[in-house]
Amino acid sequence: MARLNFVQFIFLAIVYAGITGKSPATAEVMKGAYWFEQPLLPPSAIETSLFSHLYYAFVMPNNVTFKLEISNSTATSISNFIDSLHSKDPTIKTLLSIGGGDSDSLVFSTMASNSSTRKIFIDSTIEVARNFGFDGLDLDWEYPQNPKEMNDLDLLLKEWRLAINLDATTSGRPPLLLSAAVYFAVEFFLSNTSRSYPVASMNQNMDWINVMSYDLHGAWSNNTGAPAGLFDPKSNVTVIYGIQSWIGAGALPEKVIMGIPLYGRTWTLKDTSVHGMGAQAVGAGPGNGTLQFFQVEQFNNDTGATVAYDVNTVSAYSYSGTSWIGYDDPLTVTAKIGFAQALGLRGYFFWACGFDAFNSNWKVARQGKILFLSPCINNFLSSVHCELTHKSEVTLVKK
Repeated sequence: MARLNFVQFIFLAIVYAGITGKSPATAEVMKGAYWFEQPLLPPSAIETSLFSHLYYAFVMPNNVTFKLEISNSTATSISNFIDSLHSKDPTIKTLLSIGGGDSDSLVFSTMASNSSTRKIFIDSTIEVARNFGFDGLDLDWEYPQNPKEMNDLDLLLKEWRLAINLDATTSGRPPLLLSAAVYFAVEFFLSNTSRSYPVASMNQNMDWINVMSYDLHGAWSNNTGAPAGLFDPKSNVTVIYGIQSWIGAGALPEKVIMGIPLYGRTWTLKDTSVHGMGAQAVGAGPGNGTLQFFQVEQFNNDTGATVAYDVNTVSAYSYSGTSWIGYDDPLTVTAKIGFAQALGLRGYFFWACGFDAFNSNWKVARQGKILFLSPCINNFLSSVHCELTHKSEVTLVKK
C-alpha cells in the first residue's frame, strides 16, 4: 500500500475535485445537526459550542387534518430541548423539523395537493414554532414522487414564505427561518420516475437547503461501498455529483448545506480475503447494517479491525473477519469541509447529533467546528504541495 500523511490525503481529495478554495458568501454560516429524543443524549448534554443551528427531529402533521398536533409528551420534550440549549447558549438557533425518513410521504403529497390543506398545514407550523420559541421550520419530505408533487412542493414553499413574512409583519418578530432536507441530487436520476426539485422556488423562498449527501451505499446492495463518498470514478452516486447537480440547476451555493453522516453502513463479506471497496457481501453486518460513529470506533478497538482509507471515494472503512464498515471520520470530514468551502457552500450539518459523542468526545463535530471558515483551510488549498499517488488505498501516517 502507498503511505500518505494527513496533508497528502486531504490534498489528494481536493485535486480530484478539480476546484480551488474560495470563501463562502457572507450569509450566516451553518454548522448544524439534527437531534432526536434519545436516552443517551439529553439536550442538556449537547455540546452547543460546536453548532450554530440545531434541529428538533421530528414531528408530523395529522394525516386527516394536516395540522401539527403536539402531544403532551412531545411538548415536554420540545420545551426541554429549547430550554436546555438556550440556558447553555442563548444565541444558538433552533428549528422544528417536520417529517423524516420514516414518515409517510403520502401525508405530505395529500396535504400539498390543494391550497386549503396547504394553508392549514402552514398556519399550524407557524403557530407551533412561535408557541415553543423555535427560530425556524424545516421540511423533511422524503420524497416527492413525481413531477406533480414537485410542482405542489413549489406552491407549498411560495405560500409558506408569504405566511412567514406576514407573521413577521404582524407580530413584529424576526421572520422564521425556512429550510428543507432534500435528496442528494437535484434530480432523481436513479428512479424510474424522472423528477427534479423546484430550484428557483427554493432559492426564492427558503433560507437554505440541507442536501442529504449520505446513504449512497448500504447493505441493500451486496457490494461494499462508501456510504457518503465524495467521488467515484465509476459512478455518479457521489457527494460531489449531487452537490454540483444542485448548483448546476441554479441553486445558490450560499443556500446549499452539505450533509455529513455520523454513522457507518455495514456489510457481511462473502470472502474474508476480499475486503476492499466494492467487495462482494452477503447482507448486513454489525448493527443490522448501521453503526453510529462511536460504535464504529468501539468495533475497531474491540476487534482489532484494519482501518483503511480509499482515495478514490475519500472515505474510511474497516474490516475484521466477515464484518466490513464504511464511514466518515475526522480525516475524511476534513476533506469534505475543504470541498464545501472550495465551492462556497454555506456550511454543513450532521445526522445525527451526538453519534460521535459517547466515548468519542464529539470528535467529528469538533473537526467541523475548527475547520469551516478557518484560515488554515484556505491556506491549505492554496499553498500545500505534495507528491501524489495513483494507488486507491492508503494506510495513513498521522503527524
